[in-house]
Amino acid sequence: MFDAVAERWAGDAGRHEMMVEALTATGDYRVLRRLRTPTPLDRLPDGARLGIVLDVETTGIDAAADEIIELAMVPFAYTIDGQVLGTLAPFHSYRQPKTPIPEEITALTGITDEMVAGQAIDAEAVAAFIANAGIVIAHNARFDRRFVERSWGCFADIAWGCSMAQVDWRAEGFEGTKLGYLLAGIGFFHDGHRATDDCHATIALLGATLPSGSTGLDALLRCARAPSWIIHAEHAPFERKDLLKRRGYSWSGNDGTPPKCWWREVPSDQLDAERAYLNDRVYLYEADPPVRRVTAWERFSDRL
Repeated sequence: MFDAVAERWAGDAGRHEMMVEALTATGDYRVLRRLRTPTPLDRLPDGARLGIVLDVETTGIDAAADEIIELAMVPFAYTIDGQVLGTLAPFHSYRQPKTPIPEEITALTGITDEMVAGQAIDAEAVAAFIANAGIVIAHNARFDRRFVERSWGCFADIAWGCSMAQVDWRAEGFEGTKLGYLLAGIGFFHDGHRATDDCHATIALLGATLPSGSTGLDALLRCARAPSWIIHAEHAPFERKDLLKRRGYSWSGNDGTPPKCWWREVPSDQLDAERAYLNDRVYLYEADPPVRRVTAWERFSDRL
């Protein structure tokens, strides 16, 4: 009976592929395939490096006030030139927050109070899981890193990368950076807003060859390895705020260093030009705004 079912499934799959090819050949259709979870490798291949893709679901967007309710980490093997070799067994855990999960978060993620009741995330298990990794990657690392560092200090002692910010998606022909949109651009769809599924989607995206001929992971690693600079437009005139926002500056608020000023991260080769821009368009005199060198060990953290 099993053989008959398998044969029928294989026949259906073959027919489906013929239908996909026929539709695609017309030039009038693009077909998205469901992203399937790959079979994990049983060990790290010889000579490969270990990366971790991480995703969290939370009760809100404020890392200082909201809480993690789900943590997923999917390890993957990769080469120094950014080729993804496969994934390994994942880590997944729920956590019960101090207050009930907001209705809008349950609607978005599908996570209910009943699912997380009595659940906690083992700090020692988390630290052991990332101990041998060379990099942790998230799709919007500025969000995820701030949450996980507040809960587990081990995330402060490892290099980070961001699959959203450290690949030039616009130059590769994409008009947005949301994970589901990018995944559709390489021909797949997935069940979004569940942490493990989002991790696998991110790995698929990083492993894909982009129009430039580079993989997403190669582009990310080259960006992550390069130091950059945070330039603080300290004491910038209030009336220049709209100009700064259009330039890509963000407001640091009370928790920034220094507090309450506009800041922007720029590559090393653009630092002098950015200083000149501030002097010419913002300060209107020869100012000396403070700058700070940033590497993958500090980038995206609350420590900037």
